[in-house]
Amino acid sequence: MAILKRHEELGRNRYFSVSRKLRKEGKSSDEFEAMMATLTIEDLIALRLELAARPTRGKIHGILQWHSLTDIIKDAALKAALSVSSTRKDATRILGISERSFKKAVKKYQSIDFFVDETDR
Repeated sequence: MAILKRHEELGRNRYFSVSRKLRKEGKSSDEFEAMMATLTIEDLIALRLELAARPTRGKIHGILQWHSLTDIIKDAALKAALSVSSTRKDATRILGISERSFKKAVKKYQSIDFFVDETDR
């Protein structure tokens, strides 16, 4: 937690990057990201949902897709906003939500935990 407090003074978000995290985990590369950049967001979401739903005949991990889409997209948008902003205030502006709504969303989707390694806690 000490690392998080030190980063808060500098603008903690500037250390967050979905790309960097996925590369570190071996889930992304320059080539993969270049291919993804040619897809629209709609194509990307549709492809990912299709791939996730194939083995379960239309359900993602046993959850009906339609009812969970709002949360899936909000979670992704929150992670993206944290990745491209320097501060939480910048992230709220990007998302067009109040700081209170932002704090609730960060808590609900555990967004900070996504970026913080176990060793940083």
